[in-house]
Amino acid sequence: MLIGVPREIKSQEYRVGLTPASVRELTAHGHEVVVEHDAGAGINTADNVYQAAGASIAGGAEEIFARAEMIVKVKEPQARERKRLRPGQILFTYLHLAPDPEQTRDLVESGAICIAYETVTAPDGRLPLLAPMSEVAGRMSVQAGAHNLEKTQGGMGILLGGVAGVPPAKIVILGAGVVGSNAAQIAVGSGAQVVVLDRNIDALRRIDRLLGARAITVFSNRDNIERHVLSADLVIGGVLIPGAAAPKLVSRLMVSAMKPGAVVVDVAIDQGGCFETARPTTHAEPTYVVDRVVHYCVANMPGGVPRTSTFALNNATLPYVLMLADQGHRRALADHPHLRAGLNVCRGKVTCREVAEALHYPYHDPLQVLAA
Repeated sequence: MLIGVPREIKSQEYRVGLTPASVRELTAHGHEVVVEHDAGAGINTADNVYQAAGASIAGGAEEIFARAEMIVKVKEPQARERKRLRPGQILFTYLHLAPDPEQTRDLVESGAICIAYETVTAPDGRLPLLAPMSEVAGRMSVQAGAHNLEKTQGGMGILLGGVAGVPPAKIVILGAGVVGSNAAQIAVGSGAQVVVLDRNIDALRRIDRLLGARAITVFSNRDNIERHVLSADLVIGGVLIPGAAAPKLVSRLMVSAMKPGAVVVDVAIDQGGCFETARPTTHAEPTYVVDRVVHYCVANMPGGVPRTSTFALNNATLPYVLMLADQGHRRALADHPHLRAGLNVCRGKVTCREVAEALHYPYHDPLQVLAA
């Protein structure tokens, strides 16, 4: 199979779909890989390193999209990339379609086979291709929150861990999944007071076993969310419903009642965000203020540490890229139900139930679409 790796063009996105090591594995399996010129610049990897691994270098994205049977990316295709997709071409990347009707429409119209990293599952129900970036984003969320609590950034001017004689900040984490547990690990290390809320008691038990008395676990309901959010200095939103839009756990009214200079970091912004006041931002302009509360809602947080993120992502995605390339998409998707869970749009039909429900498309069973 001919696999194409275009350079990412989303604002300040420096990750790349395949590392040279992944290219070497693919070429060893007899596949051809074409990488766009300077696609690896953001991870300090020059074209000649990709060539040494067996890739050829293309001058521009047009050639990549025109030639490749499968496109491997990191972030969702931007508008001009979506116009280059063609019927039957495989797109393997993060998509986050539920809150993005324009992208969904374009992918449906393209006729491409669009497989989303974030909805591929594992036998135990985990999301193995979302997990590494959730780990990164969870850890970065505390860094981002600490920075934006500084007075020069619009925050209230406090140090997360306090100092002798001065109490620490209170960090409230909504969600005890991969984002929340990683955020909590970094948060307790800062010396802050840490509260983690979730509706899943087993997830709270995992936090309790992992962090003990260093973190307080609280069952998530309206009363507890309101009580802890209103007393927080930093609130991190890490709630996820696979494939679906994130639930709005913090209302506009609640934000207006938060402490002046408090900070919210909405890691769930890729799926629409769990704060009613959240809207996507970029690394170039990462924050805005609503009712004196600083909002950090960067939609590609791991792109800020692209080298770590790219290698972590490739560790997870490479086996699936090999599966699709070695077996072809029909057999790979038909034979592997957990990979098939990643199929969001196929040949003009929406094949992810959560996306169909969120955006009012007819849902089509992926096996039937593949068979047709």
